[in-house]
Amino acid sequence: MTENQSLLLPRIGLWTGALDAVPAARARELAAELEELGYGALWIPEVAGRDPFVHLALLLSATRRLIGATGIANIWARDAVATSSAAKALTEAFPERVLIGLGVSHQNLVGDLRGHTYAKPLTAMREYLDGIEAAPYTAHRPTTPVRYALAALRPRMLRLAAERTEGAHPYFVTPEHTARAREILGAGPLLCPEQAVVLETDPARAREIGRVYTSVYLNQPNYVNSIRELGFTEEDLRDGGSDALVDALVAWGDADRVLDRVRAHLDAGADHVAVQALGAHRREVPESQWRALAAPLATLAARS
Repeated sequence: MTENQSLLLPRIGLWTGALDAVPAARARELAAELEELGYGALWIPEVAGRDPFVHLALLLSATRRLIGATGIANIWARDAVATSSAAKALTEAFPERVLIGLGVSHQNLVGDLRGHTYAKPLTAMREYLDGIEAAPYTAHRPTTPVRYALAALRPRMLRLAAERTEGAHPYFVTPEHTARAREILGAGPLLCPEQAVVLETDPARAREIGRVYTSVYLNQPNYVNSIRELGFTEEDLRDGGSDALVDALVAWGDADRVLDRVRAHLDAGADHVAVQALGAHRREVPESQWRALAAPLATLAARS
């Protein structure tokens, strides 16, 4: 772990995969607008769209202060030397504006999509971090620390995150998980949970949108195991999730209700909350929600 982690991230940022759905030029315009709206950090994912390191370079070059984070870069997509080189290059170009989130991903995205053997993910991550530490680098070196975090849900990966990186980026979690994660991480490491939100006050419509999101992740055993540990039953896991499960994972309603959920993560020990506004379908760009939430979230961050 490096020092002064609290200097890296604001209390609240934005998580989105929607910038993959627009041309790169438009993605850069939106990143600049998000910075002007007051968002201080932007998290982007990796599945099979733009390479997240290339995407970060595009977005950060269109902004002046915005912190860019991968949420989350798949360790099976590139070897440790390639990741180390990309992280160093980005950090040198954008000092103190880069956080590389790394994750072990899931069987279908590792074995089926990429043709690798998905086995012993904790060991794979530990060895990958060893490889990053040992990686050579012949280009001009960054003058500020290269910062990593781990996608971590359960105790052993959370402990590895605390021992070897800046901290953890838990995804698809509740404030109760945040409290448990903080206990495991201890007081020092960064804890940056993602929180899905929908600005919709009609319960049926909000849950319909929420299930577009929950149904994706309830097909992944890593997330299902984490949800079970929070006390949800097999009944809760069916058909995209029960109302109780959707309500626990997706904060919906007006801006005040969304802020209450974000505040709950902060009160539970989060250093930073990555807010993901959900659209009616996976590729919708939720621009209106980003704009509507900007001022309330900025007020909450200032008071936290």
